Amino acid sequence: MAGIFKAYDIRGRYPDELDEEVAKRIGNAFAHLLGAKWIVVGRDMRLSSAALAGAFAEGAALAGADVADAGEVSTPLLNYAIGRGGFDGGAMVTASHLPGGMNGLKLSRKDAIPLSGDRGLPLLETMVGEVERGPVAGLHYTVDMLDVYVRKVAGFIRAQRPLTIAVDAGNGMAGPEIPPLFARAPAWHLVPMYLEPDGTFPHHHANPLDPETTRDLQARVVAEGADFGAAFDGDADRCGFVDERGERVRQDLVTGLIAEFLLEESPGATILYDLRSSRAVVEAIERAGGRGVRSRVGHAFIKARMREEGAIFAGELSGHYYYRDMGFTDNGLLTLVMVANIVAARGKPLSELIRPLDRYPSTGEINLQVGDPDRVFAALEARYRDADLDHLDGLTVGYPAWWFNIRRSHTEPVVRLNLEADTESLLDEKRQEVFGIIREAEAGARVAGDRPTPI
Repeated sequence: MAGIFKAYDIRGRYPDELDEEVAKRIGNAFAHLLGAKWIVVGRDMRLSSAALAGAFAEGAALAGADVADAGEVSTPLLNYAIGRGGFDGGAMVTASHLPGGMNGLKLSRKDAIPLSGDRGLPLLETMVGEVERGPVAGLHYTVDMLDVYVRKVAGFIRAQRPLTIAVDAGNGMAGPEIPPLFARAPAWHLVPMYLEPDGTFPHHHANPLDPETTRDLQARVVAEGADFGAAFDGDADRCGFVDERGERVRQDLVTGLIAEFLLEESPGATILYDLRSSRAVVEAIERAGGRGVRSRVGHAFIKARMREEGAIFAGELSGHYYYRDMGFTDNGLLTLVMVANIVAARGKPLSELIRPLDRYPSTGEINLQVGDPDRVFAALEARYRDADLDHLDGLTVGYPAWWFNIRRSHTEPVVRLNLEADTESLLDEKRQEVFGIIREAEAGARVAGDRPTPI
């Protein structure tokens, strides 16, 4: 099991790293860790997910927990089920956006509070061993939460006017939720794409951060004259957007757009944004009368911080958007509803609504393979010692006209760099300057790719 316990979840290649026996042992340890009387287990459409979910449930039941099988569901639906059903915890078998040969587990306590690298996962890892039986084995039963969940999300629909929306579910778990949602919004016309769950991913990987995966959606939005397009990852906790021109919309700017809208209903509320986000995001929050709070990257950290701050909403550069009214969890389907609400209420194209936020040139997230991250970070901090520096997550260097953050990935052997400036020329100058410092500090460092890689 070495290496499959990550910062936010459990991930591994099936069956080499994560197989049924390992899943059974983890399920057993999970039930013992929580002292659980009943838990709920869901799974995505991957070819290995049913077997892994069954093994996890078996292990948990042997520990004495009753296990509710939610079947093939999205991660947001599973999170909603944990809270609404009053379960002691839950497990989602999924590898999210990763290729089909991978799989994993997202584990949560009561109220869908996630286990993570500093909140339970290390202890769980130490507990995973031989299966320990409880006094009495738990029961297995099934639950179907799709209808009640979709009704909950549909309850957030505000301004209905005719909209044409193209939705690419990427053959993932958003697919079964889209038609019943649109049935509850008769003014919306659905242009469906790849709604059938299929763990072979016959059209493309379900990863809206990868521009290659949204090309079909971009073309379809233009061909159908749609108001916008939405693309989901495999377990539907992330959502990316395409405007009416077929252009991709930056995920951090969507945070600012939704924040402005929610602050109309909740003046003065607190909004979280991850520290990679454009300065335009916090400016939008404050301009709308809200309180913007920077957060480190990662769903477990953001969910915890939201509770601490009483935040109503949070957004990440990776396309995770979190809502207090959904139990402080991330929800791709509700994010589609929010963007539709905004487009309908404003009566303007999405590109026009985003334009005021899209005013600072940015590199996007660049992945760098380096052999000695500590040396790189130290060299950058020494070079920019006159800047506004902080270490909330990696190193953030701030100047009035430009800034950057560099941080270790929690999921890959790379560091991630985000740089923003007031002008394109300054962006180019500072990008080359920072790259030069990294090359000097780390001989042989090479750029792994400039395509954003989700967390």
